[in-house]
Amino acid sequence: MTESSGMADVAAEQDRFDELVRLAIDAIPQPFAARLGSVAIVVEDEPTSDQLASVRAAGLFGLYQGVPRTMFGVDNFAVPSKITIFRGPLERAYPNPVSLAEAIADVVRHEVAHHFGINDARLLELQAP
Repeated sequence: MTESSGMADVAAEQDRFDELVRLAIDAIPQPFAARLGSVAIVVEDEPTSDQLASVRAAGLFGLYQGVPRTMFGVDNFAVPSKITIFRGPLERAYPNPVSLAEAIADVVRHEVAHHFGINDARLLELQAP
């Protein structure tokens, strides 16, 4: 494999990952998707040490940064928020394409839930059978 074909393979893998994130975003039910206007959803390769420290975690698949909608001010002013999906940790944990797609969808839903004020404990309750 030449260097240029190796770079093309990496770019193709990144494009596939980005497409899986887009599909996960498109699958968000409309009542919730309509209220994500101020949220930037981005893909990064790896979490930074500052991002890990901010949530006291050894690793991250995704991170919500911002003000949950439940905390908006009296005038309901939308504060810009950001959801970051981390490519490297997800691809390492889920090498199978089907399980990777499912994990990405789960992480996107999880981080969107944080935007709507749902904490990790409540998410676990909601996911319980």
